[in-house]
Amino acid sequence: MINKTLFFLYFFLFTSSAHAYLDPGTGSIILQAIVGAFAAFLSTLYIFWEKVKIFFRKVFKKNNKK
Repeated sequence: MINKTLFFLYFFLFTSSAHAYLDPGTGSIILQAIVGAFAAFLSTLYIFWEKVKIFFRKVFKKNNKK
């Protein structure tokens, strides 16, 4: 545990400047990735919820035949 903490402290405290350039398209790509991940999460949640609803309908189905 101490080794990991020391590694992260060393990694973040003793870094040098990167002098990197981010063009305007980079922000757009990052935004698209966030929106796409959110849409994928919502569609996965929707599909899962539909399967849960179908399962409970089958379990609690009323038997109308007498």
